[in-house]
Amino acid sequence: MKALVLEQDKLLSYRDVPDPQCPGSGWVLIEVAYAGICNSDMYRGFGGGAYHYPLIMGHEFSGIVREAFPGSHFVPGDEVVAFPLIPCRRCTPCQTGDFAQCLDYDYIGSRRDGAFAQLVWAPEANIFRVPEGVGLKDASMTEPCAVALHGAGKLPIQPGQTAAVFGGGPIGNMAAQWIGIRGAHKVFVVDVDTQKLAIAAELGFVPIDPASGDPVERIRAATDGAGADHVVEAVGLPGTFLQSVQAAARSGHVVFMGNIRGEFVIGEKDFSSILRREITIHGTWNSRIVPTERNEWTVVLSALGKDMRVAPLISHVADLADGAAIFSRVLSRKEFFNKVIFKP
Repeated sequence: MKALVLEQDKLLSYRDVPDPQCPGSGWVLIEVAYAGICNSDMYRGFGGGAYHYPLIMGHEFSGIVREAFPGSHFVPGDEVVAFPLIPCRRCTPCQTGDFAQCLDYDYIGSRRDGAFAQLVWAPEANIFRVPEGVGLKDASMTEPCAVALHGAGKLPIQPGQTAAVFGGGPIGNMAAQWIGIRGAHKVFVVDVDTQKLAIAAELGFVPIDPASGDPVERIRAATDGAGADHVVEAVGLPGTFLQSVQAAARSGHVVFMGNIRGEFVIGEKDFSSILRREITIHGTWNSRIVPTERNEWTVVLSALGKDMRVAPLISHVADLADGAAIFSRVLSRKEFFNKVIFKP
């Protein structure tokens, strides 16, 4: 098969590789239809973050079942998506279904080869059928959308409350949508990219460009001085981590969702303000696939194309053969990219 291979740090090549072999019983072979680039792929491929080389990245994907084992719930031709984290199912967190806290997990696209290829194996327990009416391109956004839902789900949102999301990229925008779906009256989206802000405005959010003034002060001014009841940090920069805390209202809730780049240092005044305003800060990572019938992945799949709009977030659909060039263009920051999806 063909695959986009990370040969070593900062070196990608599109080449022939052997078809992947079945890892064991209970696994299903998927022909990849679409596979998205995650920000973590940028670090993994171009920041020395790979566990090993060579590596086939890609953990956000949709596809069609090619092979299934006897007795499987899936048959060839089924359209599916797959949760990329493969839990050990032995440790204490696994016993409660909290697979994201597994002490010995595997991971498609990072610890094992992933979906920047024509074929990939996944455990049946990790696979979800794509509902009728949902296209495979939109379905490839299920994983990041579930991550956004998991983070937004930590906020005890009440109808009529306000919220702010720092970061208008795909994750931030999807978090804003989940917050709105849950009843927030007004959602502010802060970003330095005017094109991302235009998308946020199109989806009904209040765009805030830091170039037009301090975003914290603007959020406070728009909330009669109170600040936002709920805040999500989806950028990963020390400055926006601090701003997200500063923008929160008294007794407000903040979710730290962005992967930090640099050191987050907080001064005495701001730290004291967290205590006195009784701010609650939540960490978040990944998503949940339990209980079986009603979990974050099934919620996402039922919402795609309805309450949850992901198509406006997809800026590029590219051939996997052009993968090395696409990564180079994204890294150059000379043109607008939002969510990039490969089509093997």
